[in-house]
Amino acid sequence: MSTVIPAEVQAYIDGIRPEHRPLFDRVHGLIVRAHPEVEITLSYKMPAYRAGKRRLNVGAWKHGISLYGWGSDRDDGFSSRHPELLASKSTLQLRPADAAAISDEELLGMLRAALAA
Repeated sequence: MSTVIPAEVQAYIDGIRPEHRPLFDRVHGLIVRAHPEVEITLSYKMPAYRAGKRRLNVGAWKHGISLYGWGSDRDDGFSSRHPELLASKSTLQLRPADAAAISDEELLGMLRAALAA
């Protein structure tokens, strides 16, 4: 079963700056891999990925991609390994250069934990 992307979310994705689109696509793909049952909606004018009662917002900005709505207690230790990427307690700013140094498996662990029941 493929994840349904509503038209308004697709419009947001289509509007992402070309230099950040590969990173967004990578994060999106890893979220869907971690939680194939995820529902995608638009929340706070950005894509929100919902698995059960958990939600993770992913926004594209001038720096790259930001992840919102997870807690350091639900990130598989990611924030303790990468404190330089934290903009606040539950906001991660991921620039393309930073992401290049992080494996898919490490990001996948964080995304699995962030959306775990």
